[in-house]
Amino acid sequence: MAELKVRNKNVCIVVLGDIGRSPRMEYHACSFLDHSYNVDLIGYVESKPLEQLSTALPRCKIHELSPVPVTNLTPTLKLIFKTFWQTLSLMIALASIRRSSFLLLQNPPGIPALVVCYLYCLITRTKFVIDWHNYTYTILALGMTGGEKNRFCRIARWIERKFGSKADANFCVTKAMKEDLTNNWNIRNVTVLYDRPPLQFHPIELTKKHELFMKLSKEYPQFLPSRYDDLKESGVVECTALTQKLSNGTVLHKPHRMAILVSSTSWTPDEDFGILLDALKVYEKEANNRPQNFPFLLCVITGKGPQKEEYQKKIEQLKFSHVEIITPWLDTEDYPTLLASADLGVCLHWSSSGLDLPMKVVDMFGCGLPVCAFDFKCLHELVKSGQNGFVFQNHEQLAEQLMFWFENFPSNPSLVESKEIFRKNMSSFQNLRWHDNWTNVALPIFNSFI
Repeated sequence: MAELKVRNKNVCIVVLGDIGRSPRMEYHACSFLDHSYNVDLIGYVESKPLEQLSTALPRCKIHELSPVPVTNLTPTLKLIFKTFWQTLSLMIALASIRRSSFLLLQNPPGIPALVVCYLYCLITRTKFVIDWHNYTYTILALGMTGGEKNRFCRIARWIERKFGSKADANFCVTKAMKEDLTNNWNIRNVTVLYDRPPLQFHPIELTKKHELFMKLSKEYPQFLPSRYDDLKESGVVECTALTQKLSNGTVLHKPHRMAILVSSTSWTPDEDFGILLDALKVYEKEANNRPQNFPFLLCVITGKGPQKEEYQKKIEQLKFSHVEIITPWLDTEDYPTLLASADLGVCLHWSSSGLDLPMKVVDMFGCGLPVCAFDFKCLHELVKSGQNGFVFQNHEQLAEQLMFWFENFPSNPSLVESKEIFRKNMSSFQNLRWHDNWTNVALPIFNSFI
């Protein structure tokens, strides 16, 4: 009985990707820990996981998967080799974990994880739970000749459908995805678990913004004051391009400061950053024509991913005088602070399936940051145009929204009413955080397996 009781409080979470860039699965793990579960977390460790997970030994153990070796194989053979390698690595990791009551798998990526994890659960009599963020086959289709009709995409779709139906429980990120899984995939036991911002994503005081700008200015001169004479002003002891700190500790905004536009990305094909670059070209032209009406715009794009170098080369070719773009990789603790310090967010995620929602917008709303988001099938479940942000379908619409928001920045009288509506709606959104939502929606399902 004692052995059974210990097993009941163990859970295995599998991410066939970088744990540090899989925030939803990290939040699952943190919530389990808060409810006295022991967690075995399997995945790649390419970036730093949340501090709470790294310091929770022995209750949280991170099992690092071996990176797939670089090969000179053809694309088809490379895909086969990668699948074989990940299958072997995942099997070795699963053999080393504590016996668990249930295994929670992130999908995508689901190949070969869906097959391996299902067979493991079958052999060990462990409950199998899938958290659907999107579909593997639609993401594969973005880079495949023939799209979804490609042979590998059809195989991936068959595997997702076959093994998804065998899960003891399923979570997904939107109502639209639940309807699709239920009606088109014949998967019945699906629960919508919306992403909500954890507590670290919240509005901050100007003092905290100043501290971040000072920190970033050591690596990015764009945050330094344009005139070092600013420090000679009476009572000023510290100065950035946006703020100044007085000798009595008071921090003030500069009256004619630049504006910060922020976006985060994994630099993948389901985000077209060409839209943002084209919109910034329109903004640059308008700011050149009316420099007294539009501020200098610092565009901060954070994240890592396969297309980053490609877009960095495009950015280097741009010759702007009223816009500058930087692409930093921020520490985990600095990212929420940046969102809370920005003036507007942009989300270019369009979803390969049209059924998932961008977590970056959830984070922005948690920090009280309005957002311009690319419009797709189920975005309305999160972004309501004119209520907590704007939606756009092309670079012309995005450019119009940037000019509307930043004209006569920072004190445009025509925006007072809009900003107050946004503030109220985002404040209401912030009332329900990840852990409370998880406790209400997910925990009863997991507890039912014990």
